[in-house]
Amino acid sequence: MKNHSKDEIFKNIRNILVIFLLCFLGLITYIAYFTAIKAPDIASMPENKRMQAKRNEVLRGTIYDRNMENLTKSEKGNATTQVREYTGGAMFVHALGYSDITYGLTGLEKEYDEELMSDSRLSVDYEALKSYFKNREFMKIFGKGKEKVGNGVVTTLDYNIQKTAYDVLGNEKGSIVVLNVKTGEVLAMVSKPAYDPNDLRGIWDSIAKDEENTPMINRAVAGLYAPGSTFKVVTTASALENLQGVTKRVFKDEGKIVFNSKDSLSNLNNVAFGDLKLDSAFRHSSNVVFGTLALDLGNTKLKDSAEKFYFNKSIPADGFIINKGRFPELKKDEKGNIAQTGIGQSSILASPMQMALIASTIGNNGVMMKPHLVKGIVTPEGAKIRDIENKSISNTVSKENAQIIKDYMRSVITGGTGGPGAFDGTNAAGKTGTADYKDKNGNDAAPHSWFIGFGPYEDPEVAIAVIVEGGGAGGGKAAKAAGKVLKAALSK
Repeated sequence: MKNHSKDEIFKNIRNILVIFLLCFLGLITYIAYFTAIKAPDIASMPENKRMQAKRNEVLRGTIYDRNMENLTKSEKGNATTQVREYTGGAMFVHALGYSDITYGLTGLEKEYDEELMSDSRLSVDYEALKSYFKNREFMKIFGKGKEKVGNGVVTTLDYNIQKTAYDVLGNEKGSIVVLNVKTGEVLAMVSKPAYDPNDLRGIWDSIAKDEENTPMINRAVAGLYAPGSTFKVVTTASALENLQGVTKRVFKDEGKIVFNSKDSLSNLNNVAFGDLKLDSAFRHSSNVVFGTLALDLGNTKLKDSAEKFYFNKSIPADGFIINKGRFPELKKDEKGNIAQTGIGQSSILASPMQMALIASTIGNNGVMMKPHLVKGIVTPEGAKIRDIENKSISNTVSKENAQIIKDYMRSVITGGTGGPGAFDGTNAAGKTGTADYKDKNGNDAAPHSWFIGFGPYEDPEVAIAVIVEGGGAGGGKAAKAAGKVLKAALSK
């Protein structure tokens, strides 16, 4: 009995030790998880007073436009708060985002938070340090007790172009994106409806719950729309690459392609253009010809070409995230849908930023540049810390085919659907788009008005994409808005 009791005691002790060991391991695991995973999130929560006080030791740095015009200002409130002012109000909100103690960080404010909250004046380069010593400015710059101020972020945005785009869009829903063709710099990024980030507490409930107008969505990069006939640029690129002799081919346009008793594809207003070559078909935006091209290419080849323009892929960018454009994978017998893809319909979706990149790529001889919103980082006094490099993403189209498409896009302005007089004085090239869509109830709605293009034609400097939701034909509202913005951008 005694031996049996000892065995039972040892067994119980062992079980207890095992339980303690498991509890200990669980505690260690939780502490490690909390430290590595949860603690940073909790520390960065707006409600964390200690973190607020720590962050408040540094006055948040200034965000500038490309010409060093202040887009933000900051001043201390109390021990845990700062007041962040956005000098452009609603005009820049979708490009810059906001920094708020209650509502957190968004947009560029979030992407470059570390730089804006870092004071780099103690780590300038050796030559600058020697200069400060020589000119006896050391104590002035690095002196004891000097207020800590975050570094400045110099954006690629141009205040005047942004303002023109914002004003031109007026009360319409939509977006305008302007890019530097050769560098990928974002010169303007406008999305409407917008809201004033200077009064978030006063307007938060109204903008957060506005599901009809969705003012908090940056339509430039997060809005996805059928691109309509602006996609014919991609279809043309695919045809030039895959269909030998396509530029010399004569297409017969009788106003409609009939697939079966239910499905057909028609030109706008059922206009029949008769015999057309590719250049004329592009200039007149013939749905019949481009639907035919999509059928001749087949889904696989057109999809491959679309993916060269980064449909179905994440587009590299700096300062923002672009929602993936979509191009469908279709079966060979889905002729109606395949034809629709040739004219930018079916289930194709793209953001204004992506369509601006497509225009920019053609203007840049087929080379797609990485879009970016920041030129560089500077000290609070404006001394350069580092520049953001311009980078290419890919050689999307051959230089020869890009030139052919440039010529076609120029003809749209001089004698096609580009809108008479809209582009006078710009020497622009472009493509209009009228994108059909259905409302939330599944009924046909007024089409979106699109325009993409670049200027000047001979040596493109800026590219543009405009969408006006429910704006009708692309040669109307979108083209007129694009013409005014291009004039402002090219007059500099």
